[in-house]
Amino acid sequence: MTEYVVGKSYKFNLGALKVRFTFDSQTQGSFVVEKGGGLAPDGHAETVELDLKKIRDGVYLNSWTEAGGATVTHVEDFANGTLYSNVTVGGTLHNFVGTIEEA
Repeated sequence: MTEYVVGKSYKFNLGALKVRFTFDSQTQGSFVVEKGGGLAPDGHAETVELDLKKIRDGVYLNSWTEAGGATVTHVEDFANGTLYSNVTVGGTLHNFVGTIEEA
């Protein structure tokens, strides 16, 4: 179902927020914050449990909760290289639109 992304790494560029994300499996991902944009410290790394669902070929709904309580929900459109992201940190919702590039 999610074979398209499992085992691959991507650069998520959301403007001030830049993250390198690896799909370790269908249920686990790991990331490193390259630039935190005020939402996370640069260099922060974490492994998270994913709720990854295929919408259609090349498009996925992906969400997780980080150890510090931040929640992340993405629509990842690999077919068009576009990322739609909602991130909640400290009770504040941040919306981003950015790009996806295979690392």
